[in-house]
Amino acid sequence: MSAPDVRTRIVMAAMELFWVKGYNSTSIADILSRTQLNAGSLYHVFPGKQDVLIAVLEAYRDGLYENLVDPAWEGVDDPVERIFALLARYRWLILETDCTYGCPIGSLALELHEADPVVRELLAVNFTGWVGAILRCLDDAGDRLPPGLDKQALAEFVLTTMEGGVMQARTHRDVGYFDRGVSALRDHFDMLLARAARRAQPA
Repeated sequence: MSAPDVRTRIVMAAMELFWVKGYNSTSIADILSRTQLNAGSLYHVFPGKQDVLIAVLEAYRDGLYENLVDPAWEGVDDPVERIFALLARYRWLILETDCTYGCPIGSLALELHEADPVVRELLAVNFTGWVGAILRCLDDAGDRLPPGLDKQALAEFVLTTMEGGVMQARTHRDVGYFDRGVSALRDHFDMLLARAARRAQPA
């Protein structure tokens, strides 16, 4: 088996294990068991467990659009609705897992709050990429949103709504916590759109 194939198997297995068990509770033996590789094969590609974590975070970063954003946006042209389509993707994941879903990056960020600088930077880059997808939607909305709107703050607020909603839905085993947060966010967007529309009306 070629090194790239081994690397991919390890990263995919670690992704699942870190998501299900957490980083600290996942051992190298767990990864070897899941991949059916021997220790020599793993250590040939990754010197240590943190190197596996870094590769997992890089995979999430590089796969943001392919694995999450693009599927959520398929068939959705309106930029504001794309934001809510992305949130709907998370709602689907919550329901598919009987409310046990946790955002992989959010979960790792909470677990590794004192992470190594390299790991912390990759966690931040993943969040920044997600926020960037929302910013793209806000920019595409153009003058449908009020002038002077702090789009960066709004995009970060969308992320906060998603992460908080996922965490509460998982804790309470009730998607209603996610739904209520998204509903409040929808009301906020409706008010912003209405404000911009009133401003555009002739005096």
